[in-house]
Amino acid sequence: MKLFKKPYFLILALAFFACEDDFLSPVPTSAIAADTFYANETELLNGVINMYDGIQGVNALDNSDSRLNHAIQIEFYVTEMRSDNTRTKSSEGEAAQFENYTLRPTNGIVYDYYRSFYDVLNRANIVLANLGVASEANAPKIEAEAKFVRAYAHFNLVRLFGDIPLADRVIGIADTEIQFTRVPKAQVYELIVSDLTTAIASLDNTYKNRASLAAAQALLAKVYLTLGTNYVQAQQLCEAIMGSGFGLQPNFNDVFYTENTNEIIFAIGFVSNPATDSQSFSAEWLNSVGRSSGVNYVTTEAAAALDALGGTRAPFSYRLDPAQPTQRQVAKYFPNGENGGPTGVVFTSNPRAAGNDWIVIRYADVLLMHVEAIMAGNNSTSVQAALDSFELVRLRAGLLGDDDGTITKQELLDERRVELAFENHRLFDLIRLGAAQDVLSAFSAANGYSFNSTDILLPIPQREINLSRGMMQQNPGY
Repeated sequence: MKLFKKPYFLILALAFFACEDDFLSPVPTSAIAADTFYANETELLNGVINMYDGIQGVNALDNSDSRLNHAIQIEFYVTEMRSDNTRTKSSEGEAAQFENYTLRPTNGIVYDYYRSFYDVLNRANIVLANLGVASEANAPKIEAEAKFVRAYAHFNLVRLFGDIPLADRVIGIADTEIQFTRVPKAQVYELIVSDLTTAIASLDNTYKNRASLAAAQALLAKVYLTLGTNYVQAQQLCEAIMGSGFGLQPNFNDVFYTENTNEIIFAIGFVSNPATDSQSFSAEWLNSVGRSSGVNYVTTEAAAALDALGGTRAPFSYRLDPAQPTQRQVAKYFPNGENGGPTGVVFTSNPRAAGNDWIVIRYADVLLMHVEAIMAGNNSTSVQAALDSFELVRLRAGLLGDDDGTITKQELLDERRVELAFENHRLFDLIRLGAAQDVLSAFSAANGYSFNSTDILLPIPQREINLSRGMMQQNPGY
């Protein structure tokens, strides 16, 4: 469900951030200055909506302009397809670079994601730079929303690219040093924590397709878990959400096809048709209706994990490709909730302009983060509160709770894998819980890929390296 429309009158102003072929390239001096654009609170609120529009991105069917940002719609490439969860169907094109760990700095999908989320950062910073036009009553919440979005975008970028340019304000025409200086991750995380702390102070739980108190709490908890610090605070944040009226849907499949339920904490909204407000990733995962040769197909390893540990989640997580039964497709996001009919290829709606919301944070993730926070970096926990949260997730899947009174790190990783399969969490989970090197090395060896430790980070897009004229250095291994 999409709660907002693109405010097209903002496009001219946003040319300030998207001129030429590169988001961070020098811009025309004739662009409208951000600090004079918003004249009143109504315009500023349109700018708030525009932040989420940036996360939503443009339906990939619209390829009329190479500068279009696809944002969240291409996130599966840089996350799931670099884990042991998904792959391409036939190892073709740029997409295959993700699965076999042969990424090049010139990869267009990596560049698209990078520029997309820097565009989101700048949209948020425009709002923050114009808070003066907001009323005294509304300014704190507008600031909170913008800082949540800024934290969310920085968090995605720093986990994927490592040290990155810090967008803590509107980047001006002459600010090339800021544009191309990669600051240490610790400095990025310092701003993320600060932004989320501000967001928590002023948000409530009104929205699911926009920033909310629970979304900010959950994101900050995950930040603390990623940093490996403040486990007590992460636990408290999770418990605050657990006491706020959220819950698990009785039917696992309803999580993905009944939108805005009390399991959803933060989702990016879409509506089917027109293409401007729809998404195409649902179709891209179905070879018979997408443009690609088949992407985000389920690996043998992920299917085996779901079969062994998924319980009732397995049939709602993947299926055999009706057109080629040796292949497996993600089943969580059939376009508009349709399964394609008996042959898997007939849809009553346009599958390439789907309306499925993309779930960023849901309650099951919070419950499992609660277990992780209590585990506090150790290899196991026997604390009853952790056992209770773990059991809630498993019982929904028709499985028994932990049978020996102890949850190990491996059990937590396994449970997160089958509960959150194909929701872009697996790679980050492996990294955060210290298992990426071993798991991905074994996966790579078993499939003839070429993973090594430097593949944990994405390459900085070559266009940014070139534009920086020596200021920006590439990640090791690229």
